[in-house]
Amino acid sequence: PSSPIVTYRTPVPTGEVYFAETFDDGSLDRWQLSKTVKGDAEEEISKYDGKWAVEQLKENRVPGDQGLVLKSRAKHHAIAAMLAKPFVFKDEPLVVQYEVNFQDGIDCGGAYIKLLSDSSSLNLEQFQDRTPYTIMFGPDKCGEDYKLHFIFRHQNPLNKDWEEKHAKRPDVDLKKFYTDRKTHLYTLVLNPDSSYEMFIDQSSVSHGSLLHDVVPPVNPPKEIDDPSDSKPDDWDERAKIPDPEAAKPDDWDEDAPAKIEDPDAVKPEGWLDHEEDFTPDPNAEKPEDWDEEMDGEWEAPQIPNPACETAPGCGQWKRPMINNPEYKGKWKAPLVDNPNYQGVWKPRKISNPDYFEDLHPFRMSPFRALGLELWSMTSDIYFDNFIITSQKEVADRWASDSWGLKKLVASANEPGIVTQLMAAAEERPWLWVIYLLTVGLPVGLLVLFCWPKVPHSSP
Repeated sequence: PSSPIVTYRTPVPTGEVYFAETFDDGSLDRWQLSKTVKGDAEEEISKYDGKWAVEQLKENRVPGDQGLVLKSRAKHHAIAAMLAKPFVFKDEPLVVQYEVNFQDGIDCGGAYIKLLSDSSSLNLEQFQDRTPYTIMFGPDKCGEDYKLHFIFRHQNPLNKDWEEKHAKRPDVDLKKFYTDRKTHLYTLVLNPDSSYEMFIDQSSVSHGSLLHDVVPPVNPPKEIDDPSDSKPDDWDERAKIPDPEAAKPDDWDEDAPAKIEDPDAVKPEGWLDHEEDFTPDPNAEKPEDWDEEMDGEWEAPQIPNPACETAPGCGQWKRPMINNPEYKGKWKAPLVDNPNYQGVWKPRKISNPDYFEDLHPFRMSPFRALGLELWSMTSDIYFDNFIITSQKEVADRWASDSWGLKKLVASANEPGIVTQLMAAAEERPWLWVIYLLTVGLPVGLLVLFCWPKVPHSSP
């Protein structure tokens, strides 16, 4: 439902931007649908035939505001748009920001974006999973694994190979951003000093350095283990050894059993030695169609012996088993420090022939387009208000004029606290006990101690 509490105007960037998209004109004219196929998929599902649409939100609509919606489930989707000009990593930060709403929740699928590397061969009609990208950023979820990707591609200066570098996982629990069906704002900030920070709803969820907080590291180690080195046959890695001077005591009995019969046990009075725990059912009758030649001799089914119901036990009484106080087990010599211990062997180190040092990983490959290349088992994933700039303040102002209004409408439509508590108890019935103790106990004590006492009249 929409709400009359806000007046929406399509946001306009307040500074220089490389890309800005609101979808409020209802058009995808600047966007290109992929016309190719996914490189590593089976032929029948390899086409990028997932549908896209420009629509309003299903819930908490802001009148006049529209977004890009992924409409198909279990299909490949790919759509991209060119930037106003390529972003070149030099002296200015990179700020990337957009909104996502998993309107129907999310089972397994992503809502991340790719910033496609600038090259003469970049063709958005041929955009697919193997199209070179510079950065991949955004939410992704499958099962109970909730992720916020920040991946960048780094080129090895020696062999020119490209390798993906993954930022460390965020410091917060991400589950609510995928399950609450609200619009959330995702922001990535990269700085020329190679520091980075990720935000959700303008709150920092992860920060670090491109040099130290990505896997695998940008720079390989200076030294590596010598692959030709091997441990000598006589290398002794045993820190402790059996004491060679120790001897088994003469009175050590290795054959003593671990368990013995309890010598102090006494058969309970009333134990029925000559009764069995189970007895043939006296009321059972042989079926009329029983054929002894085919079925064998008929025997009545066994039932619990009625005589044993009130007795402490039936059948042959046996003493219970207890731990043997004389049991010692197999003798072993105590351990002592090994006088020949040489420590854990490690191969010697040699210079890494593949070593290089890139102290400026921020200087990535320039990018010229923004693309979404996604597979999802859930439809109606909503995207809105993409912006790429070098100024965090520009992205913040853009967010306040767009995402901020969505947040305001969603808050106004939130159910009251009582409704929320009732809904929570429907999912988790044990909460009623908490509510009763939290509310009922104080009220009961208040009545008990504060209710006026009725005086008793004297006889």
